Amino acid sequence: MNRRTSRRIPALPSWLPVDPYILALIGTVVLAALLPVSGTGADVAGGASTGAVALLFFLYGARLSTAEALDGLKHWRLHLTVLACTFLVFPLFGLASHGLVPYVLTPQLQDGFLFLCLVPSTIQSSIAFTSMARGNVPAAICAGSFSSIAGILLTPLLAAVLLGGSGGGFSADSLLKIVLQLLVPFLAGQLLRRWVGGFIGRHRKVLGYVDRGSILLVVYTAFSEGMVAGIWHQVTPLRLGALLGAEAVLLALMLAVSWYGSKRLGFGREDRIAIQFAGSKKSLAAGLPMASVLFGAHASLAVLPLMLFHQMQLMVCAVIAKRRSRDPLPDGEQPSQQAVPVG
Repeated sequence: MNRRTSRRIPALPSWLPVDPYILALIGTVVLAALLPVSGTGADVAGGASTGAVALLFFLYGARLSTAEALDGLKHWRLHLTVLACTFLVFPLFGLASHGLVPYVLTPQLQDGFLFLCLVPSTIQSSIAFTSMARGNVPAAICAGSFSSIAGILLTPLLAAVLLGGSGGGFSADSLLKIVLQLLVPFLAGQLLRRWVGGFIGRHRKVLGYVDRGSILLVVYTAFSEGMVAGIWHQVTPLRLGALLGAEAVLLALMLAVSWYGSKRLGFGREDRIAIQFAGSKKSLAAGLPMASVLFGAHASLAVLPLMLFHQMQLMVCAVIAKRRSRDPLPDGEQPSQQAVPVG
């Protein structure tokens, strides 16, 4: 890896009470509840949201280094293990949640719970937690990148198969939206990365605000539509508590499967850490825009489980990473001092 284009990942705090961005998301939801947009304003917000989603996936494509991802193929067993956790084991647990309807979750919340299980893994937090726990950081970088690339295709395809009969429906129109709003911008970003990659690397901070602002716009539009449609009466405190409980069980299961399953497969400590953190996470940044395309007016309930799971995974994985950082290393093994590429 080119060290001239690298920077070290800052250590994460041992405990993350609340991710500041989650506070911004909560504030956006409250704003949508108090001042939902409707009529012509809703049409304008919807158009802006569509453009924001396309911009997000263009930036995702422009940031992902295809060369580095291909270079990481030499560790193919690890990457296949992470992909299996993300797009096979997670969906199987999501399908099992059908048994919670109608006793614990409403059908709409269960659809959101299942959608959560179909979303790709994160890149940034997986890398940061792996670094903190002294795991295989280059493997985490490649695993997160592979998951994001695969998710562009696999998440919509899995949603078509597993959620085709849900309230949001999955039609040819949905497929066309996926191609135009997600796949085409992503591929355009990859093709233009040679020319725009430097600019994006130099303006990471500003473009980070663009990313987050775009997602907030998507959330505001989706939750406004939910308020206008009157669907939020379905989310009672009891249902919300049940959803949190189901997500806690899901996270615990995935942390256990990724950790102990990778041990059974013969991976070493550093690789197991990368597998656990990349294989147990779900990307809020990728999932929210995808939900807005796949679910349309039903997106507000569909993204609620993902938003809650995102905060839960940050808190739990911060504690695990801190504990792993104190684990004694095998004889002769040195602490990992990896760097993460800027571009």
